[in-house]
Amino acid sequence: VQMVESGGGIVQSGGSLRLSCAASGRTFSSYAMAWFRQAPGKEREFVAAISWDARNTPYSDSVKGRFTISRANAQNTVYLQMELLKPEDTAVYYCAANRLLSIRVEAYDYWGRGTQVTVSS
Repeated sequence: VQMVESGGGIVQSGGSLRLSCAASGRTFSSYAMAWFRQAPGKEREFVAAISWDARNTPYSDSVKGRFTISRANAQNTVYLQMELLKPEDTAVYYCAANRLLSIRVEAYDYWGRGTQVTVSS
């Protein structure tokens, strides 16, 4: 599975962005997908994940209620709708895929190259 993220950019605090992750491969619909982020000087951290059937969608506490993950299996795409953005949301956002749903970085086998999100105060 190969993924390409898009939708990043610069936004003011309180604004919104929608990230997309386009995946290749006919088995996309059987994979759990997740978004992680990494700020400068910090470790990569979990943001949100979605099971293959979209029934389970865990979120990190820092984004719960502001971010929404979704997927469109027919289009091999997963989304991250981000609302009420804060400067501390500034990071490179990565899409990841794995057979099993997890919130752990090390559990994911496939990664995109990331897209930069910058929130100005």
